[in-house]
Amino acid sequence: MKSDISKNTLTVRAGLESDEQFGAVIPPVYLTSTFAFKQFGVEQQYDYTRTANPTRDALAEAVSVLEGGYGATVTSSGMAAITLVTAWLNPNDYVLIPHDCYGGTIRLFSRLAQRGLLRVKYVDQSDLNLLQQTINQYKPKIVLVETPSNPLLRVVDIQAISKIINQSNTLLIVDNTFLTPIFQTPIKLGADLVIHSTTKYINGHSDVVGGIVVAKNETLHQTMQEWANTLGLSGSPFDSYMTLRGLRTLKLRMKAHEKTAHALARVLSEHPSVEKVYYPGLSSHPSHAIAKKQQSGFGGMLSFEIKGGLREVKKFFKRIEYFSLAESLGGVESLVCHPYTMTHAPLSSEDKKKAGISENLIRISVGIEEEEDLIKSLLKALEKTRK
Repeated sequence: MKSDISKNTLTVRAGLESDEQFGAVIPPVYLTSTFAFKQFGVEQQYDYTRTANPTRDALAEAVSVLEGGYGATVTSSGMAAITLVTAWLNPNDYVLIPHDCYGGTIRLFSRLAQRGLLRVKYVDQSDLNLLQQTINQYKPKIVLVETPSNPLLRVVDIQAISKIINQSNTLLIVDNTFLTPIFQTPIKLGADLVIHSTTKYINGHSDVVGGIVVAKNETLHQTMQEWANTLGLSGSPFDSYMTLRGLRTLKLRMKAHEKTAHALARVLSEHPSVEKVYYPGLSSHPSHAIAKKQQSGFGGMLSFEIKGGLREVKKFFKRIEYFSLAESLGGVESLVCHPYTMTHAPLSSEDKKKAGISENLIRISVGIEEEEDLIKSLLKALEKTRK
């Protein structure tokens, strides 16, 4: 696939007219588990679907080109993608992860460390001096970056972190789930691997669970491919087909998500029932300048702290319309979530406090419904919390 055309054209045309047998415009889904050998003793591209599958390869190629990588490995979930990038580590190897990242990521690394499979350190990656000191002290094999972070939308400077890491034998891995390659391409900023939960924006319709790892070079790509095959982390052909279908409208959806998210963020920032809004697109966001530098858009995720506590949160959720109370994000439908008791429930109260996740924090995944309808619903629900 050519990489010198627009991302919108790339997403729309991904895999089209690749059917050499019948000339189908849309690539077929290969649901087979195994492939017949044409000749005894002669290797061929496809033999067993856990190892390779044409449908999965079509998705991998499309996302890899969008991210500017060498190749991509499709996994069965976002957590499978994170598991994959750590599969080669030894028990004494350190991983540095954000102190405020997704709760599932923290749970995974905590349990791997508890079992002695690796070592983990949590660090505020926005403090570059602290990050440099931590890298010098622990000499990690991996620095995992999540930017913007989940759920507080903190933004860190990927390029600055890359320059620090280049002085050591460390891989920089960036979780790009929130922004997708439409708004951010971490490999161009110095990342070695980029991961996505394709469950979210890349699929975009809340009907698939999947993940992907994009590598910047052939060596890393082959390592990811081998470990995915060895551990059985590969994504299914049908999920890959569905995700490739969703990918075709990615740019249209991301632009719509962002436009409405920006409008909601402005409305919330001016409302008397709201203490604080977390959205990098607002000039008041502490990392707005970094976001403008390394992103081409601000995305469709935002969070805010409602005045009061759990009582007001419950009132808000009871009154809100056109927003489903659910975990996950990135679908065409708008969702609201309470990170303290939902996505980040595995964290201890102390860890939640360190990460800045309070009981009155609400996360919104802004969908593509009519902007005015969502604004009216938010204002109505907020008004009810004051009574």
